Amino acid sequence: MHHQETDDKLFPPLVDGPARQFQKSSALTKSISALGAMGMRMKHTLPDLPYDYNALEPYISADIMKLHHSKHHQTYVNNLNVAEEKLAEAMEKKDVNKIIQLQAAIRFNGGGHLNHSIFWETLSPQGGGEPQDGALKDLILEEFVTFDALKKALTEASVGVQGSGWGWLGYDKAAHSLRVVTCANQDPLLATTGLYPLFGIDVWEHAYYLQYKNVRPDYVNAIWHIIDWKSVTERFKAAL
Repeated sequence: MHHQETDDKLFPPLVDGPARQFQKSSALTKSISALGAMGMRMKHTLPDLPYDYNALEPYISADIMKLHHSKHHQTYVNNLNVAEEKLAEAMEKKDVNKIIQLQAAIRFNGGGHLNHSIFWETLSPQGGGEPQDGALKDLILEEFVTFDALKKALTEASVGVQGSGWGWLGYDKAAHSLRVVTCANQDPLLATTGLYPLFGIDVWEHAYYLQYKNVRPDYVNAIWHIIDWKSVTERFKAAL
C-alpha cells in the first residue's frame, strides 16, 4: 500500500494502461539522466608521483617534496572540488553573482592543480642535461641559438618573479615558436596566455624555502639537474 501511494505521487494516475507506463518510464529516464549528470562531475584527485619523495635529492629534499605534494598540492585539489561543487549549485540556481564570485577560487586552485601536475611530471631523478636531438631541440637552437641561452632566459625570468608565481617554457602553436614567460600566483599558462605549457619552475617559497631559505637563484639552478627532457619532449609533441 505504501508503495502504491508513493507511486501515485510520483506518477499521478492521469491515464491507465500503456500510456501510464510510458509516463512512468519518461519520468524515470529524467531521474536517471539527472543522477548521471551528477555522477559526471568527477572529483579531482591528487596525482601519484612517479618517484619517491627522496628521489630528487640533493636538489629537492624529501621534506620539501612531501610537504609540497601531500599538503600544498592536496589543498589545491580539495579547494578546487569545493569550488566546483558551489559552482554547480550556483549554475543550477542561475545565480550569476555567485558564478562570477567563484571564478577567482577556480582560477587559483585549478591553476595550482594544473601547474603542480605538470611540475611533478617533468621532473625526474634521471633528469638534467639537454633534450635529445629532435624537433624540440631543433626549435630551441633555432630560436635561442644555444641551449645555454634558453637556460639563462628561463632562469632569469623565474628568479625575477616578484612575489609568488611560475617561470614557464611555453609553445605558441600558431607561430610555431617557443616562449619564456612568467605567470603570477597560480595562473595557469594555457588559460592565461594561450601558450601550451612544456615546463614550469615553481618559485613559490613553499617550493624551496625549507632547503634554500631565501636564495631563490640556487633553487632555480638546481632544478636544471632534474628536468625530465623526455617528458618535456612528449608534451611538445602533444602540442603540435
